[in-house]
Amino acid sequence: MRDRTERAQRIVTAARELAEAEGWDAVTTRRLAALIEYSQPVLYSHFPGGKDAIMAAAALEGFAELATALAAARDGGLGGIAGAYVAFAEAKPALYDAMFTLASELRFAEDDTPEVMKACFAELFAVIEPVAGKQDAGPLTEVFWSTLHGLITLDRGHRLAPSFRDERLALVVARFGARAD
Repeated sequence: MRDRTERAQRIVTAARELAEAEGWDAVTTRRLAALIEYSQPVLYSHFPGGKDAIMAAAALEGFAELATALAAARDGGLGGIAGAYVAFAEAKPALYDAMFTLASELRFAEDDTPEVMKACFAELFAVIEPVAGKQDAGPLTEVFWSTLHGLITLDRGHRLAPSFRDERLALVVARFGARAD
């Protein structure tokens, strides 16, 4: 069992490294098999869904890493969380894509949502709830998260002025940090 788990981890690690270096389009089962010297059937025995299943496994690792980064930044309030979220997306763009932008069977806000994804959302919720006032903190957290994601996506696509990057993030923090009653 341990060998099987180690093989699966080796596959996911190789996929993540290749994706960060060349993008997810470069990640194929054939290429992964050659990189880690396993046959394609071995990859499929671990991940019957092929590349999509490998990418989902990588995304779940990413959610765990992001939840840890957000928890570490929580003492910094909204600004700390926002900064940690943006820093994660910048440091691991391919992983961020697997988590949030590429098609996936992973779903938030469902009964079968993996716990690690719930933990990630809970970290965002923890800094929004104190400033939510009479507003429902759940949807407000989703809007905060969506705003951060939008800024990241537009910035990565060179759609926003680079000189206003820090100011934009400060505006988001100030607007969401203003107590809503």
